[in-house]
Amino acid sequence: MVLRAVNYPLFLLTVLVALVASISLFPESWVMWRPQWLAMLVIYWVLRAPHRFGILTAWSLGLLLDVLNASMLGVHAMSLSLIAALVMTAHQRLQMYPLPQQCLVIFLFIGLGQMLVHFLHQLLGLPRGGFDYLFPAFTSALVWPVFLVLMDGTNRKLS
Repeated sequence: MVLRAVNYPLFLLTVLVALVASISLFPESWVMWRPQWLAMLVIYWVLRAPHRFGILTAWSLGLLLDVLNASMLGVHAMSLSLIAALVMTAHQRLQMYPLPQQCLVIFLFIGLGQMLVHFLHQLLGLPRGGFDYLFPAFTSALVWPVFLVLMDGTNRKLS
């Protein structure tokens, strides 16, 4: 993975698409399997341009997601900023990993973010049980190779 010039219109467009995909209608039985599009986008942009996109950007995007989901303000913001901080500390190593190992790291990072959201919901008294909160991390890891190829191709053509 090579750092490229930052294409801000592409960044804004991808944020808009990820936010729409995060709240899009799914059949009720599939909602718990929906990938974490915004978390994958944060990971992608922090990997590609860690000098431009970081914790503050992730926090802002998380606040937007909190508003769109009508959830407690700051829960997803904290989760996405944790993911951004993890990616920023490991971005040089993560860029050198082969794709299957990247998928495993994506699962771990998004899983930690989901665990934080689950913990905060439990702390706030919102009833959620089991480990089904890790399903989106699993599907995000499965979708990561396709997401990465699409984002890199689009970024390369528009840069």
